[in-house]
Amino acid sequence: MIKLDAEKPVHFCDGMKRRDFLHACSLAFLGLGLPDWVTLKALGAVPEEKDMNCIMLFLVGGPSQVDTFDMKPNAPAEIRGPYRPIKTSADGIQICEVFPRTARHADKFSLVRSVYHTAAGVHDTGHQMMQTGRLFQGGIEYPHIGCVLGKLRGPKGDVPPHVLLPRPIGNTGGNMPHGQNAGFLGKMYDPFVLNADPSDPNFTVPDLLPPDYITSLRVDRRKSLREMVDSSVKSLDASQDARLLNATFHQAYTLMSSAKAREAFSIKDESGKTRERYGMNRFGQSCLLARRLIERGVRFVTVNMFETVFNEITWDIHGSKPFSPISCYRDLIGPMFDNAYASLLEDLKERGLLQKTIVLAMGEFGRTPKINPAGGRDHWPQAWTILMGGGPIQGGRVVGSTDEIGAYPVDRPTTPAEVAATVYEALGIKLEMELPGPQGRPIRLVDHGVEPIHELF
Repeated sequence: MIKLDAEKPVHFCDGMKRRDFLHACSLAFLGLGLPDWVTLKALGAVPEEKDMNCIMLFLVGGPSQVDTFDMKPNAPAEIRGPYRPIKTSADGIQICEVFPRTARHADKFSLVRSVYHTAAGVHDTGHQMMQTGRLFQGGIEYPHIGCVLGKLRGPKGDVPPHVLLPRPIGNTGGNMPHGQNAGFLGKMYDPFVLNADPSDPNFTVPDLLPPDYITSLRVDRRKSLREMVDSSVKSLDASQDARLLNATFHQAYTLMSSAKAREAFSIKDESGKTRERYGMNRFGQSCLLARRLIERGVRFVTVNMFETVFNEITWDIHGSKPFSPISCYRDLIGPMFDNAYASLLEDLKERGLLQKTIVLAMGEFGRTPKINPAGGRDHWPQAWTILMGGGPIQGGRVVGSTDEIGAYPVDRPTTPAEVAATVYEALGIKLEMELPGPQGRPIRLVDHGVEPIHELF
């Protein structure tokens, strides 16, 4: 992944830092390549008339379906849990009382209550499937949906096509890839990773240089660096890597010195009232930053609500340390999600962006219907609920249902591959298109027979 931070700066003899050089090269060589979207458009894979964006809120830890969006108030106490349902703005739809603001916007999103998978019930496999549509097998890492979009459509102007906030998913116990990079597409299509906390009072984005930092001296140094790269390309006899570096160095230089890119990440330009409405926490401010990025041309933003499930209050409510108690949904996690998600929907709608921005909120699996001896719920990939809205996705609907205790789908079972297909369909990308896989072997965007969730359109 392309990260905006770097440690251990080293100064070259002309005063330029090693970090500056590596960032310039990594932004160009690894993250902002020139995609072949012109060819793909010519083939009809990426229709110009459907230029959709997407914000993916990844609820790391796996929210309990029974305690959030698929409540079972008539079930026994050990099933229904401590919370009660409330009405929403959509007729007949109820959600948990810890989401009062979200309930007022149920007309803007739909619930898919029958998502399931049959792989191992560990976090990492769910991360892979929900963000790529596939389980990683045979040594193949599949690309994140946002990375595919970035490859097919490329950047708009000075901003990268896919940004990941605030940091990548870290250790969740499985020691496997989490599906948040470009996989077999190559590192040049990896997301642009902020790797900083936008709720930090001292938040800055390293190397998206503020105006007073871009002195004429530094501009001259970067021009000299470009001349050095040009010379290196010739001396390397125009190798593939050198050609790539030469072809994309200008984009890296533009990003590092672009006023538009700096402004997109400048969350301090938002009013104090707006920032407080989203919540002055890492997730809330990341959602606000996601809105700013979409407004300014970023096509896809992935927001990780958490980085790990260990020794941090998250959706992972096993009930005992190092995990979280079920009470955290009421005391912390519920309000944190409610304020950020509702504010994001409100702002996108008010600014005319919701009709062209898919908003997807989902975890990697659900939780056991029955409360465990520690007072929590364990991993349960057999059934859970996700939220989808914006763009062509209709709001105020419920797709699928589970049995009386929320254990298994009984209507419209939905796989992670179908979720991915739905996002691709909403983005206007043809499902039958093929991507260049390992050793040049073409790989279909989704497997044969996988369909989008048509009930959402």
